Amino acid sequence: MRSDELSRAFAALADPTRRAIVARLAAGEATVSELAEPFDMTQPSISKHLKVLEQAGLISRGRAAQTRPCRLEAARLRDIAQWVDVYRNLWEERFERLDAFLQSTRPPAGKGKKNVHE
Repeated sequence: MRSDELSRAFAALADPTRRAIVARLAAGEATVSELAEPFDMTQPSISKHLKVLEQAGLISRGRAAQTRPCRLEAARLRDIAQWVDVYRNLWEERFERLDAFLQSTRPPAGKGKKNVHE
């Protein structure tokens, strides 16, 4: 995934309304009216959010008679997840090395403890 595509995708997902739209579309296609239902905003406002998501490649809009159903573009989300996984794996490896270091510096069991009877 190119850097500008990734930037557009993350910018689109930075907005909670757009994340909610993506979450809804994960359950299946929906019209603009259906997507607007849970939000206290006008249909033109929802359409602006959809345009941002579409430009980022996260959704696509088709044509079915008088409606324009929206659908999630899972391939773009998969690309984002793969990019994030690289860094998740990096941090997991670093945490594992830190854990191994901390385990190696821990005193052996029974040493360093005072006997309560002494």
